[in-house]
Amino acid sequence: MLIVNQNVLDLYSCLFLIITYGLMLANIRLSGSSGYFLCTLILSGNFLVCGFFGSSINLTVIAIDRYLKICHNAWSKKNVRKWMIYVAMVFVWISGFVYHMSLVFDTTVVINGVCSPYAIFKRPEMKLVSGFYYFISTYVIVLLIPAFCYWKILMTIRRQARVMASHNPAASSSAQAQSNKIQSSVIKTMILVCAFYAIAWMPEKTIVLLFNLDLLNINALILLYYHVSLFLGFFYICANPFIYAIKFDPVRRVLKGLILCKEITEPGSSGVEN
Repeated sequence: MLIVNQNVLDLYSCLFLIITYGLMLANIRLSGSSGYFLCTLILSGNFLVCGFFGSSINLTVIAIDRYLKICHNAWSKKNVRKWMIYVAMVFVWISGFVYHMSLVFDTTVVINGVCSPYAIFKRPEMKLVSGFYYFISTYVIVLLIPAFCYWKILMTIRRQARVMASHNPAASSSAQAQSNKIQSSVIKTMILVCAFYAIAWMPEKTIVLLFNLDLLNINALILLYYHVSLFLGFFYICANPFIYAIKFDPVRRVLKGLILCKEITEPGSSGVEN
């Protein structure tokens, strides 16, 4: 469910990427309350960044869920309930909107019909705290927690494989090996996704942090660097579903099933009468 949620978040981000930059290129002159809300909700990248934020938090939740299921399997079966997963998914969606919408509405203005996001910070401390919070919550924590979880998971899988190989019969060992293979597929896929996240988003996170620390002056060259860094982040989001489809066995099996079902049902569909 959490990996499905990750793909839904990435799809949401891709859709608002098209909508946001399509409206930016339209160069609409803003006026009145409708112009202000168009600026704060879309032209500022608000809805888009909320998707990014949720996607990054969801990576952390997936890592914790995998860690509990593999490293603390008995405790997880006893205490983790399905409703907790749904609550985590709702939290992932809400967290981005709560944080970023409050920031955008407080700092964004329309000047002479032009949207100016993050233009006004009432206090310098607010800008500083916002920059650190954004960098730590969407980059540092998102990398540290999965790194710890997946390292512990890999150690657990290797230990289980050694124990099964030395004590269990061949049939049981084969079943355990198959289970470990599936788990390894999931873990390797998520490690690849997190590593890709670290590389693709590092430039954008760094530029935003330096801007909030007042170590960068906004000019045409900095804006060019920023949009190039955003492109790398967008590339990560667009490539994510393909990574799951290629590397993640359960997703690959579902896609193959959908293709085969389509091939089987299409020839006979014309002969069905209402």
